[in-house]
Amino acid sequence: MRPDLEVIKSWIDRDTRVLDLGCGDGDLLLQLESSLGVTGLGLEIDPDNITRAVKAGLNIIEQDMDNGLQNFPDKSFDTVILAHALQAVHRPAFVLDEMLRIGREGVITFPNFGHWRCRLQLASRGRMPVSPMMPYSWYNTPNIHFCTVYDFEQLCSEKGIRIRDRRLTTQTRSDSRLANTWPNIFANTAIYRVSR
Repeated sequence: MRPDLEVIKSWIDRDTRVLDLGCGDGDLLLQLESSLGVTGLGLEIDPDNITRAVKAGLNIIEQDMDNGLQNFPDKSFDTVILAHALQAVHRPAFVLDEMLRIGREGVITFPNFGHWRCRLQLASRGRMPVSPMMPYSWYNTPNIHFCTVYDFEQLCSEKGIRIRDRRLTTQTRSDSRLANTWPNIFANTAIYRVSR
């Protein structure tokens, strides 16, 4: 399991209601349901991912979160997860507001575009970075909002979002000393637990 998903799993309480936004094929949600007994619901727009998730026995809704989550009442979930999808939505600030309207807390993960490898590729090659964590070229990437650890924290501050916990990972480890000391340079992935 990816290090960021292990951290998410450690933050989810047993027997709670979880909404996984941009759930992909539902792998995380399936693990949460089987190991923690959560009542899970996934939201996804890719038809192939939806098919795989439904075949795995998950409850999935086909919906674009950029259009809002008005079909969910306030505080209808204990935790709303947005794993590696914040950078791919058109309206990230709006999606964060909706997450915290319908959930008591939110868990967000995203690739840190301030990572030293990204900086080095831009500086030395003059080209957008491509890596195992971000394997797309600039013209076919689903990532439309490139943000860093500091950018996300600034957005939370502006919107009055409380950061309850933060974990930073490298490609292979969670809570690396370098990533924690200089997160904007050494963190490959940022994981936040937030609330109002």
